[in-house]
Amino acid sequence: MERTLIIIKPDAVQRGLIGEIIRRFENHGLRIAGMKLVQVSRELAAEHYGEHEGKSFYEGLLDYITASPVVVMALEGHAAVQIARNTIGSTKPAESAPGSIRGDFGVDVGRNLVHGSDSVKSAERELKLWFRPEELLDWQRDTDRWIFEEN
Repeated sequence: MERTLIIIKPDAVQRGLIGEIIRRFENHGLRIAGMKLVQVSRELAAEHYGEHEGKSFYEGLLDYITASPVVVMALEGHAAVQIARNTIGSTKPAESAPGSIRGDFGVDVGRNLVHGSDSVKSAERELKLWFRPEELLDWQRDTDRWIFEEN
């Protein structure tokens, strides 16, 4: 079972979209393994977005992600990274498909509502930044057998 990190960003929290965003991931069969409301420190933001350090938008990105609480989730399922990214939509909301989170609610690339890990390797690194091992649960839903085909 694959896991991915999702961050419901400050703009989505402020707009009251938390429940709608969680519903969309669950509707795609993803299961919540961990979730919490967090006020992001600048240090954690810098570590999470370290690959962008030195870019023109870096400081603004840190200001944005630390400006308001975020909801951080560990989601799991078969192909969780790709399913989550498809559910989120393109980084640029104007290029996102209708039915995706960004396609339905996004307006500006700088306020694109949700972060999702871009690979399994990134997900592993990011999950370690945001969650302690004991905060992630291994559990089964009774409906999983109707969502996931046994391999």
